[in-house]
Formats: sequence, structure tokens, C-alpha cells
Amino acid sequence: MGKNTAENLMEAFAGESQANRRYLAFAKKAEEEGYHQVAKLFRAAGEAETVHAHNHLRVMKGVRSTQENIQEAIGGETHEFKTMYPEMLDAAKAEKNNEAVQTFNFANSVEKIHAALYTKALETLGKNDELDYYVCPVCGNTVEKTVPDKCPICGEPGKNFIKIY
Repeated sequence: MGKNTAENLMEAFAGESQANRRYLAFAKKAEEEGYHQVAKLFRAAGEAETVHAHNHLRVMKGVRSTQENIQEAIGGETHEFKTMYPEMLDAAKAEKNNEAVQTFNFANSVEKIHAALYTKALETLGKNDELDYYVCPVCGNTVEKTVPDKCPICGEPGKNFIKIY
């Protein structure tokens, strides 16, 4: 007998989510190579995959109150920087895969920042503080209010950070 519906929804959510990210990466590459129409198609399909993922998550009752969602995000980010990425880093170092070590280090460093930002958001929930957030396009470092001159994680110039709207 196959998987039950709950397992199928979780698998479909993961697959659609990954397809969205993959298609956006493909779109970026197509743009770099001058294939603007193909890039547009990848972005359109990626947006459709997001619709599918959100639909599956809704049916799974995976979106609750903002307070509960922040608490879940803190738990997920904390798991990533305390357990998941350290284990992945150990394996990559043992295999001498320096590119993987770098990408895991970037993510691990930033997940700690995300957990702290979510914790702050939970503590100030409802106080209506309006802050700007910026993301480093190389390592994903996420900062609030102002951009650093240089990313403290990867060294990318702050002028290249992406403002989040």
C-alpha cells in the first residue's frame, strides 16, 4: 500500500517548494545567458509551483497564527544551526569538499541570525516597529535597519545587499 494523504501532502509540498527554488535559479542563469523569454517562463512556472506549495501547506494546516509561525521558525532555524549544518559541515570536511564547506558555513552562520531576528520579532510582536531588512546576495546574511560596509560573513560589499520589501 502507498503513502497516506498526510505523507503525500508533505512530499508534494517539499517537491513543489524545491521546484520553485530550482526554477528561480534556472531563470537567473537564463538571464545571465541572454535568454530572457526562457527566464520569464522559468519565473512563471516557479510562481505556479509556489501556488501549489501554498495550497498543499494550507491543506496540511501548516500555517497558524503569526505567533505560532514565528515560534516554529525559531525552532527550525535553531535545529539547522545547532544540529543539521554542523553534521553536514563535518561530512563535507571529511570528504574535503571545500565548496560544500563554504556553502554550509554561510548557511549555518545566517541561520543563527535568523533565529535571533525571529526571537526579536516574537518579543516585539504587535508593537508595529517598522524596520527594513537587507539580504547579502552571496551568503544570505540578513540584517535590519542599515547595510554594513562589508558583509561580516562573506565580505561582499554592502552596496550589493538586496532590500526586502
